[in-house]
Amino acid sequence: MKAVILAGGKGTRLMEETVIKPKPMVEIGGKPILWHIMKIYSAYGINEFIICVGYKGYIIK
Repeated sequence: MKAVILAGGKGTRLMEETVIKPKPMVEIGGKPILWHIMKIYSAYGINEFIICVGYKGYIIK
């Protein structure tokens, strides 16, 4: 199964962190937010992801 993850926002409420990297790459517990989201989905059998990037998307790729 596939999931689409929208990860294109600027993350203005996390401005201290998002100046240098996009919101999905901000770390929580040593891992990026995006990693945590994908791990939760994988627990439900979703193992293919389409990530729609925008702001600083080149960092996610």
